[in-house]
Amino acid sequence: MNFQEVLSLLLNNWYIICLFFAIAVLYSSVGFGGGSSYLAVLALTGLAFTQIRATALLCNIVVVIGNVFFFHQQKTYNYKKVIPLVLFSIPFAFIGGYLKISQTFFFILLGVTLLFAAITMWTSKKIVASEEKPVQMSISKNAGFGGLIGFISGMVGIGGGIFLAPLLHLTHWDTPKKIAATASLFILVNSIAGLSGQYLNPEFTIDWNLTVVLLITVLIGGQIGSRLSYKFFKPVQLKKATAILIAFVSIRILWKYLI
Repeated sequence: MNFQEVLSLLLNNWYIICLFFAIAVLYSSVGFGGGSSYLAVLALTGLAFTQIRATALLCNIVVVIGNVFFFHQQKTYNYKKVIPLVLFSIPFAFIGGYLKISQTFFFILLGVTLLFAAITMWTSKKIVASEEKPVQMSISKNAGFGGLIGFISGMVGIGGGIFLAPLLHLTHWDTPKKIAATASLFILVNSIAGLSGQYLNPEFTIDWNLTVVLLITVLIGGQIGSRLSYKFFKPVQLKKATAILIAFVSIRILWKYLI
């Protein structure tokens, strides 16, 4: 691409770029990738749904990989508990990403997923406040949670953290910090697995020009967010504002494809 083409791309998609930057800063500050919000934004652009899923997953990977490295350095992970969640989610995320689904089914599933994400984000004040003693969960339950969330995540095009974190908090799986670390790792491996499945699907398509710009945008935003963390932000208020946006998009999608 020459300079004029790059400038045209930036001008035509400036609002998407700005939103992706803001999402990356917000989500990385609380340990998430932002896949649900990326999908919400892209769902309103008219891009092919196959491209929407792939772009969201790539952005997820770029945002959370730094968080995973940071948490690993801090020795936050309890791998005996984390491995069953992650190990069983990988093949199911791959299958979910590989499955051939129709555009209508995708958007209905996306609408339901986003609505659920909006509700969990809105109620997150109660969810993330728990400091109760962690409950020991069986390997089979960890594997079941990971497999189910991984499968749905692969189909929709998210990392699954928006499902996993509230579930782990509600079941008192571990401390909030360790849950955030686990969610980051879960998002990373599921995004890679889901994207791999999508890539092998014959219908896989992606506009690399726009995608590269968005990846650079979320890389910068993610690095800023991970450094700001909770120091300057009030995550509960920001999450609620984001929840309103996601709920609006989900209702709009469901209205279009169900009514």
